[in-house]
Amino acid sequence: MAKSVFDFTMKDIKDRDVNLSNYKGKVLVLVNVASKCGLTPQYEGLQELYERYKDRGLEILAFPANDFMGQEPGTNEEIASFCSTKYDVTFPLFGKISVKGEGMHPLYQYLTKEAPHHGDIKWNFHKFIVDKNGEVVANVDPKTTPNEMIPLIDELL
Repeated sequence: MAKSVFDFTMKDIKDRDVNLSNYKGKVLVLVNVASKCGLTPQYEGLQELYERYKDRGLEILAFPANDFMGQEPGTNEEIASFCSTKYDVTFPLFGKISVKGEGMHPLYQYLTKEAPHHGDIKWNFHKFIVDKNGEVVANVDPKTTPNEMIPLIDELL
């Protein structure tokens, strides 16, 4: 059984394996994203947060998911293109996964059921903040903007 997010290997948006242990020593924001959601403009705030803090050790890991009203219908290639052209996203994008229900990815099973500060994914742009040791320290509501997370991120960095 996983003891931290660092125990998972995920496929990136280009279908390459990424061991999340590569992010040890960094503060992480894991977020399930969608291209056709009312909260999609949060990509802009997430990118600003990433640019502001990446040199201090912040990583934002985005996981596209089509679990809420079909708001992420595209292929990985379409999602990557959308994020790049519409929002100039430079933080890591991962391959599309499921974050709830029968096909829930094991990473999200861990985040929602096993991790400290666990809880069900409420909607697109639900965020989990992970400290440098891989421990989930916050379960953040989808409507919470990236800027509202700055005090906690400052504290963790």
